[in-house]
Amino acid sequence: MPSTTPDARPQHGARVAGSYLQPLLEAAAARGVQAAALERAAGLPAGALTPLPESLAADDYVRLLDVGAALADDPHFGLHVGERFKLGTYNVYGLILLSCRDFGQAFEQTMRYEQLAHDLGRSTLRVSEGMAHYTWHCHYGPERRHLIDSVFAGIRVFGNWLAGVTLPPPALVLSHDGGDPAGHGEYLRVFGALPRFNGPANTASFDAQLLAWPVPNADTGLYPVLRQHAEQLLQSRAQTGARTGADAGISQQVHEAIVRNLAQGQVRLASIADELKLSPRTLQRKLSEAGATFQQVLDQARFALARDYLRQPELSLVDIAFLLGYQEQSAFNHAFKEWSGMNPGAFRERG
Repeated sequence: MPSTTPDARPQHGARVAGSYLQPLLEAAAARGVQAAALERAAGLPAGALTPLPESLAADDYVRLLDVGAALADDPHFGLHVGERFKLGTYNVYGLILLSCRDFGQAFEQTMRYEQLAHDLGRSTLRVSEGMAHYTWHCHYGPERRHLIDSVFAGIRVFGNWLAGVTLPPPALVLSHDGGDPAGHGEYLRVFGALPRFNGPANTASFDAQLLAWPVPNADTGLYPVLRQHAEQLLQSRAQTGARTGADAGISQQVHEAIVRNLAQGQVRLASIADELKLSPRTLQRKLSEAGATFQQVLDQARFALARDYLRQPELSLVDIAFLLGYQEQSAFNHAFKEWSGMNPGAFRERG
């Protein structure tokens, strides 16, 4: 399986999805550190973490890991953050993993779609002489121990959950120094084997036969639809990255930001404004000058996606409602009827 080495530097405008931030907040709260204390220590505005933002600058996330460890007096804070990873942590990309037929396909999708969850680093996979070598290329260097630990602990915990069993421990090499050797037992507990520290890269090596292991209860029928949605999100990211704010119309910028964030939960004006580096008031003014409102752009984005999804028979109305950011199918039904004059079931039957 071919691999290339990604750029190992933080990207301009790099982000972390709000869902990926959630385990950090939970691990800190479990140790008596509340969001307000994290905000102050990391130099973030009050209320930046509550309610949970749609996304956060990657630099801020990395800083939160370090200040969280200090405030909690927890030398293994990264491990404890990673242990709280779950399906929802990875966003749409997590749903894709759940629809993969086997672990080999799951690794392939990780390399393609992990950027939908975060811009903290990139994955590669190499198979040689019966061994698979998974490497995570951290954008922030080997000194970011809590970041590296959180990623690999999250992979370990989520991989066990995806397999339905405790997977054999990999031969794990980490680029950081491992901290105080007296605390290395925590690595043994989480990973099932002690990593080798101060390595040249962050790599987990394991028997390549594991790649053929099936994913139990995988809903493979959803895979094409979820992959299509993920590709739309990637395309939107690429288009946004290729433009400056002056080059792209504000309505188009908002539309693309909405598409990127819909499946992460309810999209709000404040969160989209933050992603576009604008205040909510400025965003409203710019949209008004362009002859639009935020709700109009949101409805247009949802309606366009809904029509596309309804043409996919593998996708249920409940699934579509989720992908469009609705908490209930009934809310989606009501909105779609307002947009089109018919309910989504009738639209689907009409073809």
